Amino acid sequence: MFKFPYMIDKSNLQPLLDHLCNTSPLQLDEAQKLVTEVIAYFSETTEDWVLRRHSELKHGEGMSNAQIYARIENELPDSVFVSHALSQRQIRRIIYG
Repeated sequence: MFKFPYMIDKSNLQPLLDHLCNTSPLQLDEAQKLVTEVIAYFSETTEDWVLRRHSELKHGEGMSNAQIYARIENELPDSVFVSHALSQRQIRRIIYG
């Protein structure tokens, strides 16, 4: 079948895949990729999100680290996962260890 980045009960996904294929132009392999991406997105940890967002802002938008830390600090409360507030120092430690 296909891999998930985290432990997910895959036993109930076939009805979803069938639904996506029946209600959209997606083929089965495309529906599987879409579902995998959605599950990965909503399974992301705070640390994974900070690292991904840092890379997007640095390489995609050319922002400086100081700008990135402030932006991440402001975006974190609106993220799709439950997370406590992080200081800019904590954000730097996630990124650089």
